[in-house]
Order: sequence, then C-alpha cells, then structure tokens
Amino acid sequence: ITSIMNRVRNLKNKYRNEENITDEFNYTKISADTTDNSGTVNQIMMTRNNPEDWLCFLLKLEKKGVPQMDVNLLNRLIGRYSQAVTALPAEKYSQDESYARILVRFAELKALQDPEEARDQFHLARLNCKKFAFVHVAFAQFELSQENEKKCKQILQKAVECSAVPLELLETALQNFHLKKKQLLSDEEK
Repeated sequence: ITSIMNRVRNLKNKYRNEENITDEFNYTKISADTTDNSGTVNQIMMTRNNPEDWLCFLLKLEKKGVPQMDVNLLNRLIGRYSQAVTALPAEKYSQDESYARILVRFAELKALQDPEEARDQFHLARLNCKKFAFVHVAFAQFELSQENEKKCKQILQKAVECSAVPLELLETALQNFHLKKKQLLSDEEK
C-alpha cells in the first residue's frame, strides 16, 4: 500500500510540475475516454482537479442525450456531478463560477428525481456561492416550479440584499415573477 501511495504521489507531482502542458492538451486528455468515463475522472482528479475541467467534462457528458428522457443518463450524470462536488472543496472554490455552475446543475438534475434532495442541493449552492445571481435565480425557479411563489420571491429578494451579481439578472427575474411568468429568465436572458 505504501508503495502504491508513493507512486500515486509521484504521478501527481509529475503532472503538477509539468510546465509545458497547455489547456488544449489538458482538454484532449480530459475528453479521451468515451466509455464509462472513469479514466477521464481519474485524469481530472490526478492532475489539476479544478472546476473548469470538471464542468467541461460534465457538459460533454450531458450532450450524449436528454437526461429528462433517459433514466440511465440521468443516473450517470447525477453520479458524476456528485463526484465532482465531493472532489472540489467549497472553501477553495466558492468564488469560482464553474464551481457554482456545477452545484446548480447538480441540483437541477436532482430535481428530476427527488425535489427534497434538490432543495438541499440548491441550499448548498446558495450557501457556498452566494455572490452569483444565477445561483439564486436557479433556486427561485425551482421553488416556482414547485408552486412555492412566496419562497421564490424571498430567494430573489435575499439575493438582491446580499449583493449577488449581476444585479440586472435578479431585477429581470423579479420583474418576470411579478408579471406571473412561469420562467424567471428566458433562454436568451440566461
């Protein structure tokens, strides 16, 4: 076990110390695996383990189908998003937009299976990434979809109070809420 751990540590150090690795090369390494993606996940975790690489990998995985229509894809996505959330420490990445997008998308996918677990994930996203307006808007949209208009309005108002940015996004969402629209933001506004 000690020998294996030393080898893993040496490999991690080797990848961290390589100065000539470009983003293009990293993207190629990340997207090389097309089967169960375990090789890709291991590669991400052993190299930089950052939100940008995880988000790129997860979005590519999502393009393989429609999670709302494919239960197997949905389960695989939820598993991979869960893995990403676990691998990325909140205290280190709470100011990172890619990390916030991972948390929000994870919660949105959970909403397709279990609204209560999704609510918990939205709370976690809001707690860890409160500076991003889109985090609050996504949570408010979830509450609106659950027919909880009072909670939706509360979330948006608290987001304004805590100075989430961009403020215009929150103002548009609040305006659409007051106009009784079912979507707080159009695809264009998102």
